[in-house]
Amino acid sequence: MGESSFSGQRVLITDASSGIGAGLAERFAREGAIVGICARREDRLREVLDRCRAHSPESRMWVCDLAVADEVDRLAEAAVAEMGGVDVLVNNAGVPKRRDVSLLDPETVDALTTINYLSPVRLTLRLLSHMLERDSGKIVNVSSVAAVLSSPGEAAYDASKAALSVFSEGMAVDLWDTGVNVLTVYPGVVDTELFDIPGNDPLSPEIERISVTELVDGVMDALGRGVIEVYIPEWFKGVAARKANDVELFLAGTAGWVRGQKTVGGADGQA
Repeated sequence: MGESSFSGQRVLITDASSGIGAGLAERFAREGAIVGICARREDRLREVLDRCRAHSPESRMWVCDLAVADEVDRLAEAAVAEMGGVDVLVNNAGVPKRRDVSLLDPETVDALTTINYLSPVRLTLRLLSHMLERDSGKIVNVSSVAAVLSSPGEAAYDASKAALSVFSEGMAVDLWDTGVNVLTVYPGVVDTELFDIPGNDPLSPEIERISVTELVDGVMDALGRGVIEVYIPEWFKGVAARKANDVELFLAGTAGWVRGQKTVGGADGQA
């Protein structure tokens, strides 16, 4: 087997203590990359680091809260100083909020916007100049199909991920003739602990979940092909196209589906 295209590459992955981030970190490490990971939970992060170092001994970790701007800046500085730079940045950190818009408050919207949009943009801009100096780099922004499908009961989350997606597209245009490439990832529902976080309305049991492995496979394949976006599973791209063709019809259908779910589940929408 030939050498991986990521062998020796320096990869920084946010929110890598579990789920998608941990899965990507381990895959990059197995392919010979030097992996830098960060998250708030030191114990869980160290477990992931140990698994990465089994394949890539130079991998390292930083405990940080990406909701704090100064900690984002320090992470960027540490990655450059300790890894010598970043060849691949994976902005994976994100928090959900499944709550009807009538029950949302400004503080919740601010918190989601900070983690899901402002934080990855800040980290990207802190590292971008180093990539441009080398005229080489990859920026992977993990968005969500919710960003394009306007998932019901998730208005704040939808908007925060949509902002990240549109920023990614604008950035891709600005960097088109450089050696820095941008990939936007649109996952469906990935089977992680994200859907067990307290304070969120239950996820509909009818929505098909995919494994972390399937998501990681899709991301690595997209990086190998050099595309600018990828939907995982791929069939969501067709759903997004149908929405774009007739937004009003799509939203009316979504609203009807929600009403049907509430009718089946009773007055409170629960089964």
